[in-house]
Amino acid sequence: MGTRQRPFESCKAVSSVVGLLLMYSLAIIAVGIILVYNVPVLNDMQDSAKAQKVEQAFTVLDSRMSKAALGESPYQTTSVSLMGGEINVNGAEEAERGIMTIQLINTTTNFSEEFNCSLGTVEYIKDDRKVAYEGGGVWANYGSNDRTVMVSPPEFHYNRVTLTLPIMTINGNSSITGNGNTAITVTSDNQPYVLYPNPSLSASRTNPTDHLDKVVVYVKSDYYRGWANYANSMGATNATLDDENKTAIIQFTTQPPMGTQPLTSRLKVGQLCKIDEPVYEFHFDFDAAASSGLNPKNYGITATSGTRTLSYDLQKKEGANQLDLVVTYEDTDLSADPERWVSVENYPVFNTNENQNSTVDLVNDSFMMEFTKQSGVKDSFSWSNVTIENGNVSYSINDLTQHYMKLMTEDSNIVFYIGSNTGQDPVDYSTSTVTIEYCGLGNYITYLHITQNELDVTVE
Repeated sequence: MGTRQRPFESCKAVSSVVGLLLMYSLAIIAVGIILVYNVPVLNDMQDSAKAQKVEQAFTVLDSRMSKAALGESPYQTTSVSLMGGEINVNGAEEAERGIMTIQLINTTTNFSEEFNCSLGTVEYIKDDRKVAYEGGGVWANYGSNDRTVMVSPPEFHYNRVTLTLPIMTINGNSSITGNGNTAITVTSDNQPYVLYPNPSLSASRTNPTDHLDKVVVYVKSDYYRGWANYANSMGATNATLDDENKTAIIQFTTQPPMGTQPLTSRLKVGQLCKIDEPVYEFHFDFDAAASSGLNPKNYGITATSGTRTLSYDLQKKEGANQLDLVVTYEDTDLSADPERWVSVENYPVFNTNENQNSTVDLVNDSFMMEFTKQSGVKDSFSWSNVTIENGNVSYSINDLTQHYMKLMTEDSNIVFYIGSNTGQDPVDYSTSTVTIEYCGLGNYITYLHITQNELDVTVE
C-alpha cells in the first residue's frame, strides 16, 4: 500500500496567500510613501494656485482703480474670492499703513522743502501670505521682507526727463473674511489735487526743475522692498533701504542750469557724456570789486567728489595786468602726490582800478600748461600710458579741463566752490558772470508732475 500524505505537510496553498499579503503590503507602503511626500507638495500647489488667483484679482482691481482715479469711470467694482482669507481696507487715516514723502532740495542755496501723502492699502491676508494694492501698484509678501515682490507696477513713471507721480490715496475702513466671493467697490470724484507744479502752494514748485539739485521720494510701507526694487528697475535712479523704518529712499537728480549766469560762490555741474571733449564752454568774466582792482592773492575754483579734488587757482604775482593759473588734481585713493600744472602764459587783465576785468577761459586750446614736480619724471596716476615730466608743455588748459572734469563727474554731479582763499575777495559778484555748456549724461528730471488722487473703497 502506498504512504498516505498528511494535509499539513503540503505548502502549496499557503504560498499563494503569503504572496498576496506581500503584494498588498508593498502597495500600502508605496501609497503611504506617496501620501507622506506628496500631500505637502499638493497642499503647496493648492496654496500657490490660490495666491495666484488672488494676485490676478488684485491686478484687475489695480486696473479698475486707475480707471476710477484717472477719469475713465468714477465707479468700479471687482470680485475677489476669499478662500478662507480676509480682505481689509486700511484707509489713509491709518498713517502707518503707508506714507509717501517728496523732498525738494537745492544744496547751492541750502533750500529744502517736503510734502507727504498717506497711501492706505487694500490688503488680502491668508496665513503668512499678503497681497496688497498700494500707491497704484500690487505687491505680494510671502512671510518676510526679503520675499516682497511687485505683482503690478505702481503709477510711478520716469522716462529720464519727466517724473509723473499720481499718488493714489485710499479712504475707507472695512474688512471681510470667509470662503465665498466678495466685491471691492471703488468710487472717485475725478478731481486730482495738483501738488507739483503748483506755485500757489510754494514758489519752488515750478517746471522746469533746474532750480533744484535733486528730488527724493521716501516710501514708508510694509512693501518698501518691492518699491525699491521697482525704482531700481527703471534705471537712472538710486534706491536705498532704511530697514529700521521700513522705508525705500528713491533719489532723482535734476539738470543743472547751463549758459551764462550770474557768478555766485557755488557752481553745480552735472555728469558729463562719455566723449573726448564733453565741455564746450567754461569761462569766467570777472569784474573788480573795488579801486584796488582785480588783484587776487589766491582765488580758488574748487570741487570735491569722494577722494578726488580739482582746483583752479588764480593769482596776480607775475606783474600787473595778468593772472596766473595753477591747476591741481588729487585722488587720495590712487596717489599721495597730486598732479600740479602751472600756466606758461597768463590771462590778461584790462583797464584800471575798479574798472578792471578779465576773462578766464578754461577750455582754451592755445593756453598752455606745464607740469611741475620737484622729484622730476613721474608716471601720472590719472593719465593712462602717459609719462609726464617737468617742462612738458604739450597740454593746454582745454586738455586738462576735459580730462579732469570727466574724472570728477564720473560718479555724480559736482559743485565748484568759488572765492578768495586768503584775504579780501577782489571780485564783484553783482556784475561778474560764468558761462558753462557741456554734453550732459542725461538721466535728469526736467519736469515733475505730482497729483494726489483720492479713492473711496469699501468691501462687502
